[in-house]
Amino acid sequence: MKVLNLVFVGVLMATSLTASAQGPELEIDLTATEVISQGRTGTCWSFSTTSFLESEAFRITGELHDFSEMASVRVIYPEKVERYVRYHGKHQMGPGGLSHDVTHAAAKFGIVPQSVYGGGQASGAYDHGALDGMMETMAQALVEQSGGVAPAGMEAVEATLDAYLGALPEAFEYNGAQYTPASFRDAVGIDPAAYATLTSFTHHPFGASFVLEVPDNHAHGAFYNVELDDLEEAVHHALENGYTVAWDADVSNKGFSFRDGWAIMPEAAASKEEWETLDAMPLEPNVDQAMRQSAFDSQENTDDHLMHIVGRAADAQGREYFIIKNSWGQGNDYGGKQYVSMAYFRHHTIGIMLHEDGLTKELRKAMGR
Repeated sequence: MKVLNLVFVGVLMATSLTASAQGPELEIDLTATEVISQGRTGTCWSFSTTSFLESEAFRITGELHDFSEMASVRVIYPEKVERYVRYHGKHQMGPGGLSHDVTHAAAKFGIVPQSVYGGGQASGAYDHGALDGMMETMAQALVEQSGGVAPAGMEAVEATLDAYLGALPEAFEYNGAQYTPASFRDAVGIDPAAYATLTSFTHHPFGASFVLEVPDNHAHGAFYNVELDDLEEAVHHALENGYTVAWDADVSNKGFSFRDGWAIMPEAAASKEEWETLDAMPLEPNVDQAMRQSAFDSQENTDDHLMHIVGRAADAQGREYFIIKNSWGQGNDYGGKQYVSMAYFRHHTIGIMLHEDGLTKELRKAMGR
């Protein structure tokens, strides 16, 4: 199970990060559920953002719950098919998504505990290869056969999803109380409208929102555009005030090593032992706005993977790292967590999501929130 005994959450997280491997010294360690695996699925967007909402619920109510990742997947998949058909098959169709898909699912449907909706397979052993293939085949067939969104075709999509993932519950009992998905969402303090998405690119003006041009933004979600220093500062400010952050980044580079537990620039340290001395990590470049934009424009930086920023650490030289929860299981020295250098964050971040109350006063005012 992901849910931990609340009394020991902070202790267990700190132990997992410092006892099994040396690593940088913890500065901030916010409460989160245990790292789990997304299995053989392309649903990191749901795992990361669901983890983020679990931490949000704890921050708001003091109670840590294990929310269902697959409930959001079940809500979003029919929308992907319908959108693909409406665009005559000329639209992204696949298992990927972004954090705003999870808050949209929470607004449209609600939230349910993992114990109520498991998604048809054992947690940590999900395999959506057949399901994803079936969804793509059905979507293409709808385009070819009808040229439109035929009710019978969409009913078949819903039935197929029910067969693979299970039908979503209309009501359920949890911890001795009766809920609907919407009432449970409200009971755990989640307001989907309270979450802001930020990014930093120069091909759109700063101080305004734009639809981020990455393939998995199938819902055409808008991100508020800020300068790079402000994007990094937004995460520091959030963490320092008790708010975790959902993080979308490029991970298809040698500097991102789940096995070693780091994400750094340049591409890799000479050896893992270098980092364990806390003072021998290689020097990293100063990443500026132009460097970041060039990597995005050349498609060196792509929308690869979403994760959950839960803390911050610093090494012996004073270099800081964000601590992330990945969704690839616990198979490294840090229990599935990783240390992300500031250079890596600045260069490889695609976008972030955080609660509006975690924004700086200046940024929140600028966004009109």
